[in-house]
Amino acid sequence: MAASTNRLISLDALRGFTIAAMIVANFPGSEQFVYFTLRHSQWNALSFTDLIAPVFLFIVGVSIALAYTRQLSEHRAKGVLYRKIVSRSLKLFAVGMLLNLMPNFDMATIRWTGTLHRIAIVFLVCGLLFLNTSWKQQIWIGAITLVAYWLVMTLIPTPDEGKIILEPGRNLAAWLDRKFLPGRMWQGTWDPEGILSTFPSIVTGITGMLAGRCMLSSAGSLEKVAYLMTIGLFAAITGYFWGLTFPVNENLWTSSFVLVTSGFAALLLGALYFLVDILGHTSGTKPGIILGANAITVYVLADVFALFFYRQKFNEHSLNEHVVHSLTAIGFPPELASLLYALFFVAINFIPAYILYRNKVFIKL
Repeated sequence: MAASTNRLISLDALRGFTIAAMIVANFPGSEQFVYFTLRHSQWNALSFTDLIAPVFLFIVGVSIALAYTRQLSEHRAKGVLYRKIVSRSLKLFAVGMLLNLMPNFDMATIRWTGTLHRIAIVFLVCGLLFLNTSWKQQIWIGAITLVAYWLVMTLIPTPDEGKIILEPGRNLAAWLDRKFLPGRMWQGTWDPEGILSTFPSIVTGITGMLAGRCMLSSAGSLEKVAYLMTIGLFAAITGYFWGLTFPVNENLWTSSFVLVTSGFAALLLGALYFLVDILGHTSGTKPGIILGANAITVYVLADVFALFFYRQKFNEHSLNEHVVHSLTAIGFPPELASLLYALFFVAINFIPAYILYRNKVFIKL
């Protein structure tokens, strides 16, 4: 399989725009006023916001394939690569714990799961798989994991309930988290990034690695687009029909959710690759490239900046509350005012990202 040395502008931009979407979804101007598609689905459903995390994990998988194929072609020792993978995973997990501790640093109420924690685990497992398995073996591992997760969740009764149930806080995944997950859970009695749902999230990373292998293949550019679009459409359709019996659900990261979202991510990457890397329509990609160059750093900075932009009180109200109230007072719909503030917050985070990019500083956790 031939490895290309050219960077994929489409992938770099997609990574940055995905981080921007994360910030918009995580930091609205007002939690009370948010457009419905910018909210996470309460349970079985799929909103725009539900797509963000799996698309990013898909990108992680693509990046693993591109980076480690190059390093293996340079005859890097696997032992060195193992240490790098483990080290980076531990750093990501540690930073995730630091963010969970802010701002009070209260160990008694700490949460041991989160977005960075899941990225760390997916990166660790997928990195090790990539170095030690073929793409065919990765397909089998992914397929077996999704089927096994489906069977476990739909055939094993929840001990507390005595029956099979997929409702919030009452399913087998929630029971396992209450039994074995240390610390505080995000929803009190269950956590959307808990133990059992981490297994199918790894498969999301595997689908990205398979897409990455496609991008590295000797196939022509248009053939690669065709592969991504065809496989993406097939995965999304398969996930939809699987969802009729095992609902599409981000909180449980169901097998159907993996296929639908990975299919969407493949379609998105294929479309961007065609428009940006093949046709050369790079206009508008620069902001994404700048944010994507230090994606995790920007994500972390957003949490740090939020201590001032969302928590610091000015005349008994935080800055976001003042801005949203001011915009609604002059006639803006509350949801639009909330979105505008979220976009303003993205712009604030863009400033350090631009400074780092301009000075060619790329922070790799």
